[in-house]
Amino acid sequence: MTSKTTTTIPTALPLAAGHWTLDPFHSAVGFTIRHLGISKVRGQFMRFEADLIVGDTLDSCAVTATVALDSVDTGNADRDAHLSAPDMLDVANRPAMVFRSTRIEGDGSDWIMEGDLTIGEVTRSVTFDVEFGGVEDSIVDGRRHAGFEAKGEIRRSDFGLGFAPAILGDAVKIQLDMQFVEPE
Repeated sequence: MTSKTTTTIPTALPLAAGHWTLDPFHSAVGFTIRHLGISKVRGQFMRFEADLIVGDTLDSCAVTATVALDSVDTGNADRDAHLSAPDMLDVANRPAMVFRSTRIEGDGSDWIMEGDLTIGEVTRSVTFDVEFGGVEDSIVDGRRHAGFEAKGEIRRSDFGLGFAPAILGDAVKIQLDMQFVEPE
């Protein structure tokens, strides 16, 4: 006799339906890139916005985020200025990085979020592994907060950002730590 295993994809997130707003004081957008192939440089973007729309099913849930590229912070002002320059990120012509989810699936604490990431004129599909941290009432504002950690990777060359390939790696690892506040 053969046993058959079935997998059920949940139809909704374990969150109240509505527009969850970002808690920017407890959120971060970070990245890691290889330098000379021998070490890693870590940085973050200091200005960003994100929205989480929770619907009745996963198909009606959506995440959007916008990151100001000129807010890059690697802990070195000279390096940050060079990253913003025309031969690097070219923030005058590429002021923002925008993400829009296209699919969310998972269960419990482990989720996958797919979406379109746009930098300048180029849009590519990306996938994030998402860990749902849970929901807790905040003693500060008395509202429910939900926490998420998302990790993914993009290739600079896919977005026309192939500058300095002998110095900087092509792969950029992205880490998002996001906290959202339940709708009132």
